[in-house]
Amino acid sequence: MKLSPLATASLVVSLQASSLLFTGALLAQTTNAQADSQLNKVVEAGENITQSAAKSQQKVNKLTEKVQTKLQQFKTVTKEVDGLTVYNQQMQNQLDNQMAELAQLAQSMEEVSVIERQISPLMARMITTLEDFIALDVPFLPVERAKRVNDLKAMMNRADIAVSEKFRRVLEAYQIEVDYGRTIEAYSGTLALNGQNTDVDFLRVGRVSLVYQTRDGSQLGQWQQTNGKGDWQALSQDYRLGVNKALRIARKQLAPDLMMIPLTTNISNGTLTAAAE
Repeated sequence: MKLSPLATASLVVSLQASSLLFTGALLAQTTNAQADSQLNKVVEAGENITQSAAKSQQKVNKLTEKVQTKLQQFKTVTKEVDGLTVYNQQMQNQLDNQMAELAQLAQSMEEVSVIERQISPLMARMITTLEDFIALDVPFLPVERAKRVNDLKAMMNRADIAVSEKFRRVLEAYQIEVDYGRTIEAYSGTLALNGQNTDVDFLRVGRVSLVYQTRDGSQLGQWQQTNGKGDWQALSQDYRLGVNKALRIARKQLAPDLMMIPLTTNISNGTLTAAAE
């Protein structure tokens, strides 16, 4: 069948329009596919950014924890440093004081030899003075006191005893002699009476009275000293009760009380009324 020119033209136009519609549809589909592809890429990029941000946040958190830990360590170390600074200052002060003490000790050690050379003759004079004093004193405990002086003399020649110990013992002997002046004491001994040694009881009241009594109480006597010379003098039996009481007080057999005893002075027949210590 043969178409007319008009129909042919219409058919051509229709075919062209269909072709255009098909082409538009294809273009639309292609555009939509491209848009979906781009959208997927954008979503993937967003997810990647989110994951990267999460990882970065984790790193930031870890760094923050490390910074806090380091900061705490820094504060701890700072406190330790401050404490050590104060401690070192104290140690330095102590060291300075010790160095000053060492300097003083060194100076003292240099002076020790000089002091030692001076103190040894002093102690020798003190012992001689003590010996002379005992010889002139009331003759109580003669053996004990003489032994003390002899021991001091022997000690002065010993090299194994320090000078300080020697001086201490000399002072101790002086202190013992001082104590004799304020104590009361009773002790036993022997005394030459009527040409024979007789056992007697001695009573010492400080240095103001030295009395003896024979064991049977039949004889009494006292030490009397005149112008540096002394001797035993007999006492009346009138003093017997007073002497017996004083002996018992000295032996702590009676409580301290007033007692009547003769006084050792330059005046004969003197008496002393005293309280026992």
